[in-house]
Amino acid sequence: MIIFLRIIFIVVSMLLSSLYFADKAFYVILAAAAISGVVALAVLILIEYVLHTFSARMFAAAIIGLIAGFTLGHLVNLAYGSLNITFLDEYSHIITPLIYHLSGFIVMMFFVINYEEITFLDRIVSSDVQNADEKMSYKILDTSVIIDGRIADLCDTGFIEGILVIPNFVLNELQMIADSADSIKRNRGRRGLDILNKMQKDQSIMVKITDMDFADINEVDAKLVKLAKIMNAKVITNDFNLNKVAEFHGVPVLNINQLTNALKPVVLPGEEMRVALIKEGKDQHQAIGYLDDGTMVVVENGRRRLNEEVDVTVTSVLQTTAGRMIFTRLKD
Repeated sequence: MIIFLRIIFIVVSMLLSSLYFADKAFYVILAAAAISGVVALAVLILIEYVLHTFSARMFAAAIIGLIAGFTLGHLVNLAYGSLNITFLDEYSHIITPLIYHLSGFIVMMFFVINYEEITFLDRIVSSDVQNADEKMSYKILDTSVIIDGRIADLCDTGFIEGILVIPNFVLNELQMIADSADSIKRNRGRRGLDILNKMQKDQSIMVKITDMDFADINEVDAKLVKLAKIMNAKVITNDFNLNKVAEFHGVPVLNINQLTNALKPVVLPGEEMRVALIKEGKDQHQAIGYLDDGTMVVVENGRRRLNEEVDVTVTSVLQTTAGRMIFTRLKD
């Protein structure tokens, strides 16, 4: 669809230029059409570059700054006209538009350069996001959930709706992890970048990269919380601390670990199961095994049966922030 619109824009531009020179020689019409086509292509490239470079916040700052600058220029021109400086009358046709131009440009650039510090833009941008499409929700991914990788599989199931937002400061953090001297960190960072590439190529997943940043904030978690407030978005994370900070600021959080724990099968005391004992427990005579979903199973008096599959009976279940632990005893 986008390519089709580009072609229409260029063709219409060439057609209009051809009609303007309709009374000229054929080679003049052909040259005019070719030049207008090249100019139209250049304009398209410029427009698309600006749209990809500017954030909604910066664009709003530019518009507001331009309006404020022209208003200021109009007031200055009214004051200049009331002065009746006779020797400048012959230059008034130059001075008047020059005042409009300079005031509009200066004030607009001031707003664009300082758009991150202008607080009232938060409401303008957030309301624009809400009104643009009430059915479309935004969900911001943090570094931990990207590296984890389960978000891509979760999106494939269709349970995650809306647009997934990847801030540039999160991409920068991923890049630093991928360039780390530590091999473990480096592999985690590269895994995160691979997950993002996979998600971008998936046509069923809507991914948006935003360059909105906050120069006055150093911590990535704090930036995520502020961005979520501006965009009226939810934060998807695996980070326990970010989870708590976001909740404190009233930002909705989707925690993949909590979702995983909620989907684990319910186990009640007295039920029986079979588990492979793979290592010793902390207490004497205990052994540890794991279910297929990663749930830890602690078996009393199971140390003597290490490296065996045993039948056990559930005695109690403990739910922690790190996950679920099942305490059992040997069936026999």
